[in-house]
Amino acid sequence: MTALFALATSLLWGLADFGGGLLTRRMPALTVVVVSQTIAAAVLGAIVVATGGWSEAGPRLWFALAAGLIGPVALLSFYQALALGPMGVVSPLATLSVAVPVGVGLFLGERPGLVQVAGILVAVAGVVLAGGPQLRGAPVQRKAILLALVAALGFGTVFALIAEASTTVTGLFLALFVQRAANVAGGGAALYVALRRGAPALPAEGLPRRSLPALAFVGLADVAANGTYAIAAQHGPVTVAAVLASLYPVVTALAARGFLSERLRAVQAAGAGLALVGTVLLATG
Repeated sequence: MTALFALATSLLWGLADFGGGLLTRRMPALTVVVVSQTIAAAVLGAIVVATGGWSEAGPRLWFALAAGLIGPVALLSFYQALALGPMGVVSPLATLSVAVPVGVGLFLGERPGLVQVAGILVAVAGVVLAGGPQLRGAPVQRKAILLALVAALGFGTVFALIAEASTTVTGLFLALFVQRAANVAGGGAALYVALRRGAPALPAEGLPRRSLPALAFVGLADVAANGTYAIAAQHGPVTVAAVLASLYPVVTALAARGFLSERLRAVQAAGAGLALVGTVLLATG
């Protein structure tokens, strides 16, 4: 069950990142984050009311609140790092986020077997290579590296926090709603500050209605990924769940190849292959 839900997490996050990347070509990244997360929060709020999730309120929601406040900081740091580039350095650095939940799992006493350790090492190497690392030729600003590492720390911390935010399905819906509400509040505050500084919030023609389904998909896929990861981490070793869930850059690269006909570099194809090998080792170990 852990492998299944963790791989579902990778699929959902990978597709959400792909959709978000396409949308940010047409509108500011911060607007994409706020609108997509607002839609997700509205849907989750309706689910919480329908399932009576409010009865699950308790101290564990502090984990969800913290995850919701840290998430936008990590995402904005990641976008700023991508803007400074090169993307071939920033993207692989962000995948180091897996070190946080894996470290938490080891600290709590998890001890993966030799096969799983090999799977972790192979899969992480595959994820980094699938990001298409810039091996030579491009200068890298220190600020870009710092922002990428901040994003990695933030993403990894969200991984660890959301896994602790609930113990039941209805409680998970409530935790995810709290997380999204905090995302919207934090992202909305950042958007307000950006607007006060004169940054555009929407394209010149306004928010295209045809973009709403895509924005909804990005928000709902992201929240579903958080949910499947929480289930994976609760039903098996966090060290395994975190590594398998971190395969989402492979999904994003393959989606770009399939839908946009972007050609994979040799290093990306090799990384996808290694990630697959690591997945098999983790699932069978």
